[in-house]
Amino acid sequence: MALKATIYKAIVHLSDMDRNYYDTLQLTIAQHPSETDQRMMVRMIAFVLNAHDDLQFGRGVSDEDEATIWQINYSKEIELWIELGQIDEKRIKKASHRSKQMKLYCYGRSVEIWWKQIASKLEQFDTLSVEQFSTATTEALTKLINRNMEFQCSIQDGQLWLTHGDETLLIETIPLK
Repeated sequence: MALKATIYKAIVHLSDMDRNYYDTLQLTIAQHPSETDQRMMVRMIAFVLNAHDDLQFGRGVSDEDEATIWQINYSKEIELWIELGQIDEKRIKKASHRSKQMKLYCYGRSVEIWWKQIASKLEQFDTLSVEQFSTATTEALTKLINRNMEFQCSIQDGQLWLTHGDETLLIETIPLK
């Protein structure tokens, strides 16, 4: 019998002063059985960093033709394609050609090694941006996991402040490209 996804609910009260975007996001996050807690929380933060009325979670892990997160306009054009992790050049090329903009959020202990191997190959993709989450950040995020989560989130000057109960985390990404 196949394992089923674990469902998490997150309410994020978002104030993104960098983009003048203010909303209360009610996210339903389905964690695939093969998805780590770390990836799930990075996925949630990537969604928050790019929040938009048309942004949605894709099937990602279970469907290679869909992004992890994407923004599709009313004409069915992909405005933004977001991927997570240390993916291969072939997937980046496919996403870059299918979308107007692509973002890749990397995390994990081996990002530096992966980046040294692939950085020069990615220079050709003008619409691609690559950012890295520190291991300390992703480990702190996993400690906040609960089936029902509620966060206060403010973004200003590229810094994301995430508050959950009495705990506040500063979440910054390191731009790689």
